[in-house]
Amino acid sequence: MATTTDSRRLTRFVPFRRRSAPDDRMTVVEHLSELRRRLVISIVAVVAAAVFVFIVSPEIISFLVQFYTDATDRGPNNALIFTGPLDAFATRLKIATYGGIVLAMPVWLYQLWRFVTPGLNPKERRYAIPFVLTSIVLFVLGGLVALVTLEPALNFLLDMGGSDLRPLLAADRYVSLVALMIVAFGLSFEFPVVLTFLLLARIINTRQLRQWRRYAIVLVVVFAAVITPSQDPYSMLAMALPMYLFYEGVIIIGRLLHR
Repeated sequence: MATTTDSRRLTRFVPFRRRSAPDDRMTVVEHLSELRRRLVISIVAVVAAAVFVFIVSPEIISFLVQFYTDATDRGPNNALIFTGPLDAFATRLKIATYGGIVLAMPVWLYQLWRFVTPGLNPKERRYAIPFVLTSIVLFVLGGLVALVTLEPALNFLLDMGGSDLRPLLAADRYVSLVALMIVAFGLSFEFPVVLTFLLLARIINTRQLRQWRRYAIVLVVVFAAVITPSQDPYSMLAMALPMYLFYEGVIIIGRLLHR
């Protein structure tokens, strides 16, 4: 009797469906198994991508150092330094980690969407491919904006100490700063994808978005000020302005979708 009661508790109020189930629902155990499978696929993809990025990391370092050289305007001999025997290896590991996550984005975004879609109706599931493609394009666009603002940001930060202080940056800290800027901009440019998903899930609607405009402006500026690793005005403006434009764009998309 207790076993029957426990089984009923596991299968009730779970908003994820499965075609093979008679009642078109998944139990908690099946739901966790599905989550584990999606996570394993995503982790394997990230590790494989990270190995590839680790191999080509010297070329990536040379590319990133060029921004530092241009910002300091001291010629090609102004290289980054490392002070410990393991620092160079740790720098390559950081590049491999961040690069693996970014390079494997199509895989883990698709796995994320496939995990969420059982809770949606068949009409909403058709947005899977546009969701993944749009997320990738926006993340890449955010990364490009971060690289565009990197040189002005470095100029601003390196000139703060005046002419008496000479910049001599450690490689691991510089790579961490650049990687965090790319990730921060990439994630912030996913803002319209998140809002559109909330519209499709009917959690919010365009009327609420129009009413929240004033609060959205303040929250976007605060978000950009907090999440921007460099904390310079160029990066903050380059992040906040597109995010608010995305907010207005989602309102237009919501009207087209009658949400």
